[in-house]
Amino acid sequence: MGTQQITAPPCAPSPASGDATPSSGVIHANVRHAAGFTVIGNHLAQHRGLSLTAIGLAAYIQSLPAGARIGIKRLADRFPESESRIAAALRELEAHGYLHRSRVRLADGRVVTRTVSYNQPGATASTAPAPEQRTGRTKPAAPLPAPQPPPRESAAEPHPASSEAPQPPVPQRMPEPRPAPAPEPRPAPVFVPAPTAPRTLPQPLPQPRELTPELHRAAAAILADLRRHEPQLVLSEHDIQALIPGVATWLERDAHPDTIRHVLSNDLPVPLKHPAKLLRHRITTLLPPPLPGAEDLAPTRPGVIVIPLQNCDRCDRAFRSRHPGHCRDCRSDLTTAA
Repeated sequence: MGTQQITAPPCAPSPASGDATPSSGVIHANVRHAAGFTVIGNHLAQHRGLSLTAIGLAAYIQSLPAGARIGIKRLADRFPESESRIAAALRELEAHGYLHRSRVRLADGRVVTRTVSYNQPGATASTAPAPEQRTGRTKPAAPLPAPQPPPRESAAEPHPASSEAPQPPVPQRMPEPRPAPAPEPRPAPVFVPAPTAPRTLPQPLPQPRELTPELHRAAAAILADLRRHEPQLVLSEHDIQALIPGVATWLERDAHPDTIRHVLSNDLPVPLKHPAKLLRHRITTLLPPPLPGAEDLAPTRPGVIVIPLQNCDRCDRAFRSRHPGHCRDCRSDLTTAA
């Protein structure tokens, strides 16, 4: 009756946490790196707000040496992702504080993009790991100087007449090392916008002196017929109605329809994105001047002023005058009658 009876079997001992192999999930087969590695925090590798592309891009940027170029086109040549996907990943890293890009102007006037990568957003520069720790090389700590024993003072021999014992020497206290001064914060780069050239307004479309129905019909036919010669010049009805005054001005200045068609459809760019804008530019900038009259083409001698001929309003006789009116005889008759 005094012996204790154990009715339940003892529980099996739980395996050690370090030696246990999980039955499911990931199994790590780790090998210690001796050189050529980069330390990345779990706050980046397991970030819930970043995409896989952004996390991988941040890890790649942190592994690069200082001064490496990480432009969007250079990253697109290095990785299979497109430029738009890489640009979106860079914006994600900027939004979460892992990256900061700014435009700065150099001393020679060039404007460049300066990129700063943060391996731990929100931490100061003093708490960041040293470069030797990031690349796998541990910087040996400087050995502390061994404390020197205090100099021994020569103890004065006791006077034979004195019965007091000599006092022991007082140890000297070593001065405490002063903390290194904190580095002065560098001023943030100032963004200087690049000067932009003033935007020039497009020239207005030429307008005819009088848009007659004949000119309107001929100009519309020329514009609609351009697609027969160049399939790229397909215009909508709205574009044709907007360009009719310009083509009518060409016809009013005695330009042949074949000449207009050749000027508008010759040497087109490939690919042609905006045919109406191209035709408007050519109609405006290549507009020919009006044809000169017979008086403009007549040769004149230097120093001789040629007075044009006029027809008399009364007798229809030709006479020379700068202004139309009556000839000399008709003017004298009118004066006599008055």
